[in-house]
Amino acid sequence: MVSAAKLRRAQDAITQMRPYAEKLQDMLSSIVSDGAAGGVLSQEREVKNVLFILVTSDRGLCGAFNTNLYKTAIARIEEKYQAQQASGNVQILSIGKKGAEAFERVGYSVNKDHMGIFSNLTFDNVKKAAEYARQQFVEGNYDAVEVVYSRFKNAATQEMVSEPHLPIPKAEKADDGHASDFIFEPSKEVLIEELMPKILNTQVYKAVLDSNASEHGARMTAMDKATENAQELLKDLRISYNRARQAAITTELTEIVSGAAALEG
Repeated sequence: MVSAAKLRRAQDAITQMRPYAEKLQDMLSSIVSDGAAGGVLSQEREVKNVLFILVTSDRGLCGAFNTNLYKTAIARIEEKYQAQQASGNVQILSIGKKGAEAFERVGYSVNKDHMGIFSNLTFDNVKKAAEYARQQFVEGNYDAVEVVYSRFKNAATQEMVSEPHLPIPKAEKADDGHASDFIFEPSKEVLIEELMPKILNTQVYKAVLDSNASEHGARMTAMDKATENAQELLKDLRISYNRARQAAITTELTEIVSGAAALEG
C-alpha cells in the first residue's frame, strides 16, 4: 500500500517529464550531428576509461529490480568495454546503495559521492551527479559515459536499459541523408553554450525519475506476490492444523468409547 501511494506520485513525475526530455534529446542529437557543432561533448575519441552512472534503489524488497540492473550493466561492460574492464578502467558512479554494494563485491571502483540522492530526490541533487560526469569527460578522465537505469512502463513492467550519455549520440539520418532539421534562434553556437549542459542534466534526471517509478512498481508487485504466497501458506497451514485437530479429537473419542466398552464388559 505504501509503494502504491509512492508509485502514483513517481509515475506522474516521469510521465510529465518524459516528452519534454525526449524532445530535448532529439534537438541535442540534431545539433551535434553537424560536425563539430557540439564541441568537446560530442567528440568521439579512443575509449580508455569508462564511467557508468548506475541508478538502483537504496532498499531491497523489490524483487529482481536491482539484480536486473546489475546484470544489464555487467552485460554492457562485457559486450563493449571488456578491454577497459580488464585493465581496471571502468568506474561506477552509483545512484542508489544497492548498486554500490553489488559492484564493490565484485571488485569494481565505485564512486559513492552521489549515492544518497533518493533520500532527497530533487533536480538540484541529480544535477550535481550529472555535472560531475560531464566535467570528468571534458577533462579527459573518461572517454565514454553511459547511464544504466530502468525505464518505467507500468507497475508490472520495467525495461532495463544502458544508454550512451557522453559523447552525445548523434541523430539518425532520415532517408534523404539528413538528420532532423531545426531552425535555431539565436545562433546554434549560443544555444550550445547555454542549453547543452541543461539538456544533459535533464537526461540524467529523467533516468533517475524513470528508475524511481520502476522501483516502486517493482516493490508493489513483489509485495503483492509475497502477500499471495503468505495467504497460500496460511491456507495450507490452516488445513494441516484442522486435520491434526480432527485426528486428535477422533483419537480421544475412540479412547473414551473403548474405555466405556471395557467397563461394561
